[in-house]
Amino acid sequence: MIGKLRGVVDSYGEDHIILDVQGVGYLVHCSGRTLQALPGIGEAATLFIETFVREDMIRLYGFVSQAEKSWFMLLLNVQGVGTKVALNVLSILSPGELANAVAVGDKAMVARANGVGPKVAARIVIELKDKAPGFASIDPVVAGLAGSIEDRSAPAPVADAVSALVNLGYAQLQASVAVAAALREAGDGADAARLIRLGLRELAK
Repeated sequence: MIGKLRGVVDSYGEDHIILDVQGVGYLVHCSGRTLQALPGIGEAATLFIETFVREDMIRLYGFVSQAEKSWFMLLLNVQGVGTKVALNVLSILSPGELANAVAVGDKAMVARANGVGPKVAARIVIELKDKAPGFASIDPVVAGLAGSIEDRSAPAPVADAVSALVNLGYAQLQASVAVAAALREAGDGADAARLIRLGLRELAK
């Protein structure tokens, strides 16, 4: 089993790279982000590898970090997500961005990926929610707040404030972070209008 390849970039394709390792060219499928992060032709590169073996083929998938590889494998555990869709998600979102989107239940962020409809995005967020905290960089309080909004257990003013900010064009993650900060300042008894006002001030910083 191949775990890592270090070699020289031979050529690029639309969704893959050929990495020359001591004269042997390995065709490795990568996300768009990984392809953009790799150096030019003729330069040295290292990829973490996941190998898929089937009766009729052996296919290599390459990643610039272990975190990206870990999320690729996590995505494949979600019903309806194959290797192509997983790479599409990682082409749009970095591992950190994906972890944060899952942690706060931001289905719209995940659905930006090509081939990911609302149902698949919802499954990704729901099925991987317990996995996200280990990768997410956001405040656990924000993740908890977002989770309570998602399962409708959040106080009405909090849910209304987040919804209002999202309707103004802010992403779910931005809105949750802003309302969490507003809640710390205003206290649990604050009404939606005050949370929205403080949230907008937080977003303007």
